[in-house]
Amino acid sequence: MYVRVVAAAATALLGAATLLLPSSDARARDVGDPPRAAVGPQVLAHRGASAYAPENTLPAVDRAARLGATWVENDVQRTKDGQLVVIHDDTLRRTTDARRVFPDRAPWKVRDFTAAEIARLDAGSWFGAAFAGTRVPTLAGYLREVERNHQSLLLEIKNPELYPGVERQIVKSLADQGWLDARHLDRRLVVQSFDVDSLRTVHALAPGLRTAYLGRPATAELPAYASFTDGINPSYGSISTAYVSAAHGFTGPHGRPLSVFTWTVNDADTTRRAVALGVDGIITNKPDVVRAALPGS
Repeated sequence: MYVRVVAAAATALLGAATLLLPSSDARARDVGDPPRAAVGPQVLAHRGASAYAPENTLPAVDRAARLGATWVENDVQRTKDGQLVVIHDDTLRRTTDARRVFPDRAPWKVRDFTAAEIARLDAGSWFGAAFAGTRVPTLAGYLREVERNHQSLLLEIKNPELYPGVERQIVKSLADQGWLDARHLDRRLVVQSFDVDSLRTVHALAPGLRTAYLGRPATAELPAYASFTDGINPSYGSISTAYVSAAHGFTGPHGRPLSVFTWTVNDADTTRRAVALGVDGIITNKPDVVRAALPGS
């Protein structure tokens, strides 16, 4: 019942944009990816190149591009007035100067501030003086920067339980920014979350959109996950060659084997071990280090 209600609401929300999504059959026919062994795992810059620039900011996206990272990962939360912003924590305390600008607003929850108030904050000085004045980006602004750099996006829905209906907003924002066309859906966009219900909702709202579950379901649970998600994104320490192989044995909703992107890998030795496990992607704060450690680099 829940999925039918969500799907009905999605039709009204996305309108003509949804009608333009490619059919499942069309996507399934476009499986012509090179064998994993031939291309090696994809490198994804975690919150941008977050070892070298303040996480989840436009400078981190740009630094990732300069380091050759064609994929970036980010986190999305929602402001008091319903705007989507890119920030990891559900508070502004760690990565902005909110305590100084708004000393009486503890605990500085993102959802307690308007987008205009958050736009006043410095989200770069905590990382280094060179980034003073960097702002918390809106999702729309972030998408435009990623597009400008010709990068792809692994978008994480952060804390969806705090923001009812956030999945619908994210899907609409992606549509508004042109990210739900066939080119983006097939190669350049994945939505991930630790929340299973949130991923099911995204899949119901936009069936053409690839999703990935953050975590490591038991092998016996993988068939159920494969009905609504295209990938399993576990922490590096939680997986084995057998687990990765098991995940690859199941086909997701778009006709491809479940992918496995692992996190967070930041050194050459761990990169080589991750490659040996057979993973499809490595999420890292240091995309240059991981890329240099890949076979053939």
